[in-house]
Amino acid sequence: MVLVGIIMGSTSDWDTMRHAAETLEALGVAYETRVVSAHRTPQRLYDYATTAADRGLKVIIAGAGGAAHLPGMAAAMTHLPVLGVPVESHALKGMDSLLSIVQMPGGVPVGTLAIGKAGAINAGLLAASILALSDPALSERLQAWRAAQTAGVVENPE
Repeated sequence: MVLVGIIMGSTSDWDTMRHAAETLEALGVAYETRVVSAHRTPQRLYDYATTAADRGLKVIIAGAGGAAHLPGMAAAMTHLPVLGVPVESHALKGMDSLLSIVQMPGGVPVGTLAIGKAGAINAGLLAASILALSDPALSERLQAWRAAQTAGVVENPE
């Protein structure tokens, strides 16, 4: 069963958002990916966000660059947690995206992560953490992933 939806404003965002997908894959979490532009395909966004819960999704990860309205608009149309990933833009290196996503008005939350690859990876991990609250097997996989990450850190720089 698909539990996480990964949406992005354009195909060029996949270079960033694929890291969320790869993280979920490594943890055995089923996901789907869609290009859903808040500006160019508003009806597609509306249909996606308003039917997400009924289709079984539990979390939405939304990546967007520039004006970055996708995460906020999705959050306005669903009760599911929406995790926003600012995609690095050419003009302002993703600061525009970050500020657009993080400045949601009170009452319409978007969990905003770091700009770019790190944000996408962390969105995958945060989505898995949310799901792990009610999935003991996923919780164990997530703990094992974190333990492996810790074990991979060397003590000496040489």
